[in-house]
Amino acid sequence: MARQITDKAPAPPGPGLRPLDRYFRISERGSTLGREVRGGFATFFTMAYILVLNPIILGGAKDKFGEQLSGTQLATATALVAAVMTVLMGIGGNLPLALAAGLGLNAVVAFQIAPQMSWADAMGLVVLEGLIICALVATGLREAVMHAIPQPLKQAISVGIGLFIAFIGFIDAGFVSRIPGPTGSTPVQLGSDGRLTGWPVLVFCVGVLLTVALMARKAKGALLISIVVSTVLAIVINEIADIRPEAWGLTVPTLPDSVVDTPDFGLLGHFSLFGAFQQVGVVTIVLLIFTLILSDFFDTMGTVVGVSNEAGLLDAEGRVPGLGRVLLIDGAAAAFGGAASASSNTSYIESAAGVGEGARTGFASVVTGALFGLALFLTPLATVVPAQAAAPALIAVGFLLMSQVRSIDWERLDIAVPAFLTIALMPFSYSISNGIGAGFISYVVIKAVLGKAREVHWLLWGTAALFGVYFAIDPLERLLT
Repeated sequence: MARQITDKAPAPPGPGLRPLDRYFRISERGSTLGREVRGGFATFFTMAYILVLNPIILGGAKDKFGEQLSGTQLATATALVAAVMTVLMGIGGNLPLALAAGLGLNAVVAFQIAPQMSWADAMGLVVLEGLIICALVATGLREAVMHAIPQPLKQAISVGIGLFIAFIGFIDAGFVSRIPGPTGSTPVQLGSDGRLTGWPVLVFCVGVLLTVALMARKAKGALLISIVVSTVLAIVINEIADIRPEAWGLTVPTLPDSVVDTPDFGLLGHFSLFGAFQQVGVVTIVLLIFTLILSDFFDTMGTVVGVSNEAGLLDAEGRVPGLGRVLLIDGAAAAFGGAASASSNTSYIESAAGVGEGARTGFASVVTGALFGLALFLTPLATVVPAQAAAPALIAVGFLLMSQVRSIDWERLDIAVPAFLTIALMPFSYSISNGIGAGFISYVVIKAVLGKAREVHWLLWGTAALFGVYFAIDPLERLLT
């Protein structure tokens, strides 16, 4: 059972807001306009880092011909696609889901695809990926796969995402870091050298304590208040203390020299749909598109299920309301991301921060999308919030999602083992798709050895086989090429 809102029953909306309330079903879902707005802001602040990170990842790579994409143009493209598709998700899908350039997917484009062709050709493959996903939605296959997943595995996906998103928060804040050194050393450590040092980490710790204190007091806007207060604290500390800029990570909390910046739409439409076929072999292209599709397909599935479950929106059979529209918009976001050279766009698990703030409808996504739209012109202001101020919200969301672990039957090994692998592999391999794949494969194998193969939906068998190919993609690519 997902966490429920504990505030008193919301007051009915005023006459002027009733059409809005009816369209988004705000009162019907036990929410209020205020909660939706706060949730939209919380989601934006927890994922605004993509405005900085996506240009760094894509702009730092070179294509086959040594060309690089403009960081300024990438920032504009990133904000534009996120704004348009998040608003569409809110209006068309009516779920509190925000979309932006997918982390991991952009790395595949930058470091695996672009070195083999031009940037226009690489983005053309991203467009093809999005169109194929839309076709899978149109045939009903993508929705059918999601409906075929047993409820305990859906709950395990939510729990795994909770641990994954909390781990992201700890890493982004510098509270936990990877240990450089020879193979065999401890993979991660506390702080940057085995202990907590530096003012940025202090900001994070204060933010976490403030967040949990506000949540314990059932304060409205707990996550958003924590983000704003922590950002102000970070700006003050950065002004009075001697701190190296790189200690903050990607975003240094300083008041910008200017608030308004002019967007540059130069990358919009800069793609070649079939140009890649002239650069590399068909087999290589198929494998590259397959990698993009599988990662996008199941990252989105995990995110949609996890966020909807936490929002209490799943029906008695564990189904997401309006799933077909949600998946179609997500697929279109992938295609639009490629067409704008922002890489494949997908649903963001940070949307759970908005759910933790009380968001239950697509109006929160409209708010988040509007903020990304403002970021087109207010990029300097939108990137003031450092990771140390936003990460406490991710820790809180991780706790909320983790609470669903109690609904899994740990006495049944045919459920418990796949659930455990799903939960463990997400943070340990830093991938939602890897956790889902491990869970699916182990589920069908255990059912088979127990003589219960007929209990497994045929789509799960097919999906598990695809994940087998996904995990063996490197030797298969070597064999075929």
